[in-house]
Amino acid sequence: MQINYNLKPALERRTEQFEPETDVGFGNLRTDHMFLMDYRDGQWCDPRVVPYGPFEVAPGAIALHYGQSVFEGAKAFMHEDGEIYTFRLDKNAERLNRSADILCIPGLSEAMQLEGINALIDVDRLWFPMQEGACLYIRPFIFATEDRLSVSPSEQYTFCVMLSPSGPYYSDGFDKAIRLLISERFHRAVSGGTGASKAAGNYAASLKAGKAAAEYGAAQVLYLDASNKQIEEVGAMNHFHILKDGTVIIPSFTDTILKSITSQSILDLGELLGCEVRQETVMLDKFIADIESGEIIEAGGFGTAAVVSPVGSYIFEDNRVVTVGDGHVGDNTRRLYQVLTDIQKGKIEGPEGWVQHVTRVAP
Repeated sequence: MQINYNLKPALERRTEQFEPETDVGFGNLRTDHMFLMDYRDGQWCDPRVVPYGPFEVAPGAIALHYGQSVFEGAKAFMHEDGEIYTFRLDKNAERLNRSADILCIPGLSEAMQLEGINALIDVDRLWFPMQEGACLYIRPFIFATEDRLSVSPSEQYTFCVMLSPSGPYYSDGFDKAIRLLISERFHRAVSGGTGASKAAGNYAASLKAGKAAAEYGAAQVLYLDASNKQIEEVGAMNHFHILKDGTVIIPSFTDTILKSITSQSILDLGELLGCEVRQETVMLDKFIADIESGEIIEAGGFGTAAVVSPVGSYIFEDNRVVTVGDGHVGDNTRRLYQVLTDIQKGKIEGPEGWVQHVTRVAP
């Protein structure tokens, strides 16, 4: 596709923001530009890189009233050769289209998504923070723009990609395990709904549960199915646990669970990780019993932002606490995190095609 460029003057590296001792934070900053495409008259058109700034959206835009919006989250990393590489971006593009289909949004070809994202990264590559553990966080999203108040799919959309220069998610190192609230009051999704999509409304619906978790000293909610018998996923990541023989268990994907690309990567890396990784239905009662018996020795979550989030304990709404192992980050969890982040950063070679070079083509 022919991308049009409307660029700000060439920038100098943001050294004042990206000194090694500076806390860049995660998701706080924006680069100078964004990538846009529009959907109208039945097709995606007008791909362009423009200065980052506000949208002009009608008050009656369908996304504002009926939540017809989906998004993705991915990362790009700088390798030792000084070049930027994306990680499994094709899987994000594929998942965006699955989410779009669930919300009756027209899909955008994976090739077009990747070309637009790479063009934007190329233009704003000097925004990459020159810090250990840094990344460019990539946020593609689609939202409905048609000005209409009847409840039906929009006929107009905008696809946007923005970049957030980010420091390490764990600013103090990968050493602190979180607590999760196991709730029977809050449910993330039910079968036949939008649970398998990365829909904006799913995250709005999780905010009240997140506030409840904080009241229990927990980072997020570990959601159960509608019967409160099966473990599904955490608020912003897939769940996993590790048996004493080293086997990694991830709950089976259903239409109420968002398929984490991190989870899929761990499933694909079993041999390189040196352990068995499998999916199965995880019953809550057995899960708790296996923690208490010592059969389960570690647990956590998989997601793009944190990659791996170690879980040290679970708290129920009656304030009962169940501690996993010794409550600290375990060696198996550390290995999962290390192997995956080393692949992302180009320190070890991963499966073919997982890491893609962002070429220099911008005008």
